[in-house]
Amino acid sequence: MSAARQPSPTVRDESGVTPEPVRKARTPRARKAAPPHGARPAPALAGEERARLLEGRHHDPHAVLGARARRGGVAFRVLRPYAKAVTVLGKGLRAELFDEGDGLFSGLLPLSDVPEYRLLVAYDNDEIEVHDPYRFLPALGELDLHLIGEGRHEELWTALGSEPMEHQGVAGTRFTVWAPNAQGVRVTGDFSYWDSVAYPMRSLGSTGVWELFLPGIGEGTMYKYDITRPDGSHTVRADPMARHAEVPPANASVVTSSHHVWQDADWMATRGVRPPHQAPLSVYELHLASWRPGLSYRQLAEQLPAYVKELGFTHVELMPVAEHPFGGSWGYQVTGYFAPTSRMGTPDDFRFLVDALHRAGIGVIVDWVPAHFPRDEWALAEFDGRPLYEHHDPQRAAHPDWGTLEFDYGRKEVRNFLVANAVYWCQEFHVDGLRVDAVASMLYLDYSRKEGEWTPNEHGGRENLDAVALLQEMNATVYRRCPGVMTIAEESTAWEGVTRPTDAGGLGFGLKWNMGWMHDTLRYVSKEPVHRKYHHHDMTFGMVYAYSENYVLPISHDEVVHGKRSLVSKMPGDWWQQRAAHRAYLGFMWAHPGKQLLFMGQEFAQGSEWSETYGPDWWVLDESYPAAGDHRGVRNLVRDLNRTYTAAPALWERDTVPEGFAWVESDAADDNVFAFLRFAQDGSQLLAVSNFSPVVRHGYRLGVPEEVPLWREVLNTDEERYGGSGVRHLQPLRPDPVPAQGRPASLRLTLPPMATVWFRP
Repeated sequence: MSAARQPSPTVRDESGVTPEPVRKARTPRARKAAPPHGARPAPALAGEERARLLEGRHHDPHAVLGARARRGGVAFRVLRPYAKAVTVLGKGLRAELFDEGDGLFSGLLPLSDVPEYRLLVAYDNDEIEVHDPYRFLPALGELDLHLIGEGRHEELWTALGSEPMEHQGVAGTRFTVWAPNAQGVRVTGDFSYWDSVAYPMRSLGSTGVWELFLPGIGEGTMYKYDITRPDGSHTVRADPMARHAEVPPANASVVTSSHHVWQDADWMATRGVRPPHQAPLSVYELHLASWRPGLSYRQLAEQLPAYVKELGFTHVELMPVAEHPFGGSWGYQVTGYFAPTSRMGTPDDFRFLVDALHRAGIGVIVDWVPAHFPRDEWALAEFDGRPLYEHHDPQRAAHPDWGTLEFDYGRKEVRNFLVANAVYWCQEFHVDGLRVDAVASMLYLDYSRKEGEWTPNEHGGRENLDAVALLQEMNATVYRRCPGVMTIAEESTAWEGVTRPTDAGGLGFGLKWNMGWMHDTLRYVSKEPVHRKYHHHDMTFGMVYAYSENYVLPISHDEVVHGKRSLVSKMPGDWWQQRAAHRAYLGFMWAHPGKQLLFMGQEFAQGSEWSETYGPDWWVLDESYPAAGDHRGVRNLVRDLNRTYTAAPALWERDTVPEGFAWVESDAADDNVFAFLRFAQDGSQLLAVSNFSPVVRHGYRLGVPEEVPLWREVLNTDEERYGGSGVRHLQPLRPDPVPAQGRPASLRLTLPPMATVWFRP
């Protein structure tokens, strides 16, 4: 008789009478019932291995979770804390697993091969059908791992972090993190209600990289890593490679992909045609979050490009936009190096802003901060339980000025992290330049340290050779991979060769902030005119070393905060004199060799210091304010300075060579007068004259080249429309055959009070 036609089981009573066959009643299956026919208990995990798995100390959870063929069938094991039951589903397959306790479910099914399967996970009030994360092969390739191990992965963000993708035909997200000192790593997030037990990651060999592909997880998912330190304790960390983060003070990482369609092809194709040091470069520095407080990236894209274009600046420089927890740090204490701050929107929103600036013909420079990072316990500090991103030597790890930590530039993985990050901003966000913050603090082992608080390098010197190598590699890599991009060093010492190419032994930057010129000239203009003659050299000394580097002349945010006063408020005298000196100084600066940088608010002479809470004092431009005309006048001057500057190659083509400059008058200390000539490559000229005294100087002779028949005034900071007194040269000037300052011909000028005047042939 076939098995299908066997009678139902029968029983006999004590009298030996055989009753009618009895069928087993079908009742709803209880969650605690034994698994259905066909599933047998799987071999139990050894006690230590079970403990390592549940405690987050297992380096290879894929070896014990998931499905694998073995003698007697295919063994399944699933880790689902809080689940009531787990059932394996497949084609012709439905088998409930045994509950092993602690969220583990397992069973041995009589199958010859591992099938395509899914899991049906039952909770108290819900049932979900999901793919098993532990049936997938690693989603990170051998080449990626090799490059990471070598510290040479120039697109590191494509290998580490969270990456939405399709893997083995299934959509999900790959999570990868570098944590070489960890006993184990687990990924946790809103998808697991922030319980970390269910998703342990596997270690991928000696690289220190941990990986897990989570099917069904997509963009917008929040996550962190639960790391088991070497001592067995746990720490929950944001992803160092996250490309998006929660809005501070929340600090989870967010899975993201870019969907932005760039529209700046024309800009990108032509931006590198002329080297920056031979091109007009006039930079408007701003703090995005406070330029117009409350605006998003997309709202800024509607206002910022038009404003900057109207003023004639060629570039904007954005104070750091990488994610940072404390707004008062202005972005200079970074916790998310690969994530634009979410305060103003998503990464694609930031791309939209850059795109809008490019379409308006404006370049974008972003401040980059590789010198230090904060100690927040959820970020980079002792990331996996030991010093990892920071130096292992406490003396070299602790930054003495800012209470932060310094990177270990000698560790190849850390160097790779920083170099790839520099490339990331240029490549993924189309930025045109990186201004590198606090370079001096990186270059010197004894920076802000007393004797005994630092250890000399291998040659007995104070140079940080690891930092030098990092900066050289960063610059060489960025210039090789990102044509047209410039790098700019904020370096305040006399380090030789900051802008010299790396193959000639230099650091390889394109430009360097001229901090000495800034401090010297600001000291001069802050003096009363009667005392300026004793500080005359402060305005001329910069030309002694002007060609040692490719310079930017910066009036940056650092000069208008913390009691330093705004630029106009540094000037002595009454309100008229302050504005006049402010205008004259800008005229001198724009004509001087070097590129220009001006911080927001200084373009309209705001009187108060900058505050990241309130931003610029836009209200002073409102027509209802009695002095609005004064401020608008200064802004009009900045506009005309930029337009005249851009149209005059003499002011920028030969910034970095002696042939582009000649003093006419550098010794008139008693008069507070300076005059010099600028030359373009074709020999065309511009004469700049500054009078920093509050008196009109009539009949002032200045020597000029005799071959120029006429000179006309093209800019005068004393024009009435700028708020000046209106002393001008309305008609072209013809040189007299009267020698002056060593030249055979001269002009007889009327110098306006506290003003700079430009003349062109």
